[in-house]
Amino acid sequence: MREIPGRRRRLLSKRNGGGSDLIGAALTFATEWQWPVLPGVAPDPQGRARCTCPDPECTVPGAHPFDPGLLAATTDARMVHWWWANRPGAPIVLATGGSAPCAVSLPALAAARALDALDRCGIRLGPVIAAPTRWALLVKPYSMEQLGELLYAKDFVPGSLRFHGDGGYLALPPSETGQGAIRWERAPLPGSAAPWVPDVEAVVDAVVDALTRTGVSAPEL
Repeated sequence: MREIPGRRRRLLSKRNGGGSDLIGAALTFATEWQWPVLPGVAPDPQGRARCTCPDPECTVPGAHPFDPGLLAATTDARMVHWWWANRPGAPIVLATGGSAPCAVSLPALAAARALDALDRCGIRLGPVIAAPTRWALLVKPYSMEQLGELLYAKDFVPGSLRFHGDGGYLALPPSETGQGAIRWERAPLPGSAAPWVPDVEAVVDAVVDALTRTGVSAPEL
């Protein structure tokens, strides 16, 4: 399939009514940044804290893939447009790892503290995604071996710290999920190229320190 030119993508997204922001963002992620995406399962319209997937105890309502599954994530413009033309309100889900960014996520309070610490240290940050209860710092792709060595060197790693690598996923702005709106806490700089993201090593020290200082050690959503 041929890529849809930028002007054509904008015209198509405008025709999509209320879903124009989502389809426009999904096309930008997929075709301009080469981030593989797919539509997430929608939150239950009868109760947005619930999910429309078969799991009655789903912990990430409306913020995960289901049908299609994660392996369907693509950068193909026509497939992305077809998905959101048919499901205009679907959350945008990024398949992390591979050629796409990975992420480190943590509870929102500790994340705000971590960002302050990173700023004070002069560490350059990439985009930061904020959900109501958790924030995710995008980082360069890493291997499980690299991550294991990094965490092994730590005396303590709080259970609320999560890593989104190969086989993982994240909901991207401007998605609406069962937990609320997904937004940019640190937005990507304008431009057509994929945003710059730091190495995972550059952020883990400050993130672990922030979680320890806030006393957030139990898993949280």
